[in-house]
Amino acid sequence: MEVLIIVLLVVLALLIFPNIRIVPQAQEYVIEFLGKYRTTWSAGIHVKIPILERVAKRITLKEQVMDSPPQAVITKDNVTMQIDTVVFFRIYDAKLYAYGAVNPISALENLTATTLRNLVGELELDGTLTSRDTINGKMAEILDEATDQWGIKVSRVELKNIIPPAEIQNAMEKQMKAERDRRETLLQAEGHKAASITRAEGEKQAMILAAEGERDARIARAEGEARAIYLSKKAEADGLRALREAGADAAVLELKKYEALIKMADGKAAKIIVPTDAVNATKANVLFSETTGLGDVTVAAPEEPVPEKVDPCCD
Repeated sequence: MEVLIIVLLVVLALLIFPNIRIVPQAQEYVIEFLGKYRTTWSAGIHVKIPILERVAKRITLKEQVMDSPPQAVITKDNVTMQIDTVVFFRIYDAKLYAYGAVNPISALENLTATTLRNLVGELELDGTLTSRDTINGKMAEILDEATDQWGIKVSRVELKNIIPPAEIQNAMEKQMKAERDRRETLLQAEGHKAASITRAEGEKQAMILAAEGERDARIARAEGEARAIYLSKKAEADGLRALREAGADAAVLELKKYEALIKMADGKAAKIIVPTDAVNATKANVLFSETTGLGDVTVAAPEEPVPEKVDPCCD
């Protein structure tokens, strides 16, 4: 009896232990029961029914990268170029991936190639070279929608290389060289223009400053002359006021007026007409001054004392 129990335990162990499965993280197992889909195992430990159940497919849920080989693509302007793409995708439904297509990866690769040809065939060469982001976005949208029935989620598509024919490359290089030469010439012309404008502005500013300096100098000279004339006239007025305060008669004042007229003539050929009564008054004043000594301010120098002679005989 004990032997029978031991045999049964051994048989159970041989049947159970080989059917224990541990599913790693980020993986799923598709389980079939008698050839029909039964369930999907996620990460963890599972036990299948011997003989009746089997693991149909082991699927990873990590994001995968499909690097497609270069494809010959013809543009709208009949230029043939080589383009290779990189597709980033992941499997989100193990059942659809297992039963949606015979070979989903090969189907995705062919779908990528045909979609790329369709999109590039609508563009010209220059548009293809400058519209990578547009092509990437449209391809990702088309591939993601088409692969939903296969349990695949396309997250991103990138054009890896765009290789035009050799003659097109040479023409593009020549075009780029001509464009660089044009930019260089344009920059040099703009530099010369800016230098000429700066030079002209500098000369203009110098002329303005010189004119302002000359104006300020003329104003200063005019103000100086006006100040000198003012002070001269003020001095004459002060002199006349002093004569008037000293009791000078009208004839003296008239004489001062004619002296001022003579100064105004400034040595130039000019005639000054003096009335006779003024001349007579002047002569009378001069005669009166000489007779009476009035106005003679000259003081005679004192005589030096004569030393007395000493008679030596009287000492």
